[in-house]
Amino acid sequence: MIGYTAMRTSLLFCFLLSASSIVAVENPVLPPKQAMDEITAGDLLKHVKALASDEFEGRAPGSKGEELSVNYITDQFKTIGLKPGNVDGSYTQEVPLAGITTVPTASFKTGDNVMNLNFPNDYVAFSAQLKDTITVDDSQIVFVGYGIVAPEYGWDDYKDVDVKGKTILMLINDPAMPDPEDPSKLDEKMFGGKAMTYYGRWSYKYEIAAEKGAAAAIIIHETEPAAYPYSVVVSSWSKENFELDRPNKNMDQISVCSWVTLDTARKLLADNSEDFDLLKQAALSRDFRPVALKSTANFKLKQTIRSFKSHNVVGKIDGSDPKLKHEWIMYTAHWDHLGKHPDLEGDQIFNGAVDNATGVAGLIELARAHHALKPATKRSVLFIATTAEEAGLLGAKFYAENPLYPLEKTLADINMDGLAVWGKTRDIEDTSNGNSTLDDMLAAAAQRHGKVMMPNSQPEKGSFYRADQFEFSKVGVPSLYTGAGKDVIGKPPGFGQQKKDEFVASHYHQPSDQVDATWDTSGGAEDVQLLFEIGYQVANDDTFPEWKPGTEFKAKRDESLKAEH
Repeated sequence: MIGYTAMRTSLLFCFLLSASSIVAVENPVLPPKQAMDEITAGDLLKHVKALASDEFEGRAPGSKGEELSVNYITDQFKTIGLKPGNVDGSYTQEVPLAGITTVPTASFKTGDNVMNLNFPNDYVAFSAQLKDTITVDDSQIVFVGYGIVAPEYGWDDYKDVDVKGKTILMLINDPAMPDPEDPSKLDEKMFGGKAMTYYGRWSYKYEIAAEKGAAAAIIIHETEPAAYPYSVVVSSWSKENFELDRPNKNMDQISVCSWVTLDTARKLLADNSEDFDLLKQAALSRDFRPVALKSTANFKLKQTIRSFKSHNVVGKIDGSDPKLKHEWIMYTAHWDHLGKHPDLEGDQIFNGAVDNATGVAGLIELARAHHALKPATKRSVLFIATTAEEAGLLGAKFYAENPLYPLEKTLADINMDGLAVWGKTRDIEDTSNGNSTLDDMLAAAAQRHGKVMMPNSQPEKGSFYRADQFEFSKVGVPSLYTGAGKDVIGKPPGFGQQKKDEFVASHYHQPSDQVDATWDTSGGAEDVQLLFEIGYQVANDDTFPEWKPGTEFKAKRDESLKAEH
């Protein structure tokens, strides 16, 4: 799915890995209760209150909030007794970033009719290219359906149409293909059925647009398939944004990335005597061909760029086994959020309490629990608080491209991004979609603690591709990513789902994501304890976790393991 070259591994090797994984699940090595008890609801909440306080100003990279966040996490790691995680003897890994503040103008022209777009109510536009001014003039607009090229599904939305220098208009997500046997269901053999694949992510759509040589790429926002309102698009992309500051200044990226509202797209298409709903239906076919519109697009982006060094915070605990201490497991959580928006009326600070002060709090508590182990686990353990996740998983991406420790010797990444804050639950959600044997370990651990592991309840959101573990998965590292359970003890049925829906609709990427006096972080603490138990097992077991057959990340891992052995 991500374009890895498939490599065959021996059937015996796969069998031995699978068999040993089953043994690991059925006969787990469990941590002592004394270490498990280091993880408490009170300590979680204490860290969240600090990180999500107004003093930290929303924790934007390259701001006062970054300095405070990095210092706080570093101080916690030092107090716990972690060693510096960077091989240079420091607790940070520098991540070269550029902050980009964009003032865009845009219009569509159809014949003599000019549609001037209102930013940000009608559209947002931005660029990864580190240039002061970016201009796209009179670029023909071409509707390319979902904008996907997926050979394994026999799918090519571009066909043989040349879109170099043109502006492509795309639908959000990947195609929701009806099952030919039962049209009321989605075809599980096409793009994961109900579950979103990476082809549905906005990042993929802009990447393929760049490969095709398009001048600009526009995604049509729809709230239901996106699983978040247009206000999230505005809050995410109308502020200062961040990109990795690469030597080529990202000139290999597409010039203009844009989103438009559904109403704006409908009007543009109507001006071309095209109907949005009919085009969307036509795009649900392998036979779909791009539709060239009579309209042209005009964009002008004036960008203020500041280059700076951001930081991943890294602590470690050395393994106790002389032979295995050079193998690693990672726990990760992103420390950044959206910062402060001075142009807003009222509350200007995006505190990011759930997203992701809770995850960083969990990371700190996991470090405390692991440090309490005497002796330490056989393998070494890394604790990484990443930067610029909200800008496109940039801190994780940078580590994956510039690892401090060999990725082929990194057994797993366990990532936290939003913990339970509404009390203890009878369940925990597996956002990883059952992709690896880590998911089996989670199910077994949940059962031991009287919980049930539930499958991803909303796979259409593509949550696995929207958090840091995805960058480590792309380079082959088996990854686990969980979500808060919904069956909240002591609450009526549906309470947990109601709270999740309320958060997405009203608080996700909004200033209102703040610590609430009614919070109960005991559920979050229990979930972190499960992750501690799984990490403890991986760091002591005799075998590597593995990707399951058919998972898009398996070939990359098999390649690295084959080379290692």
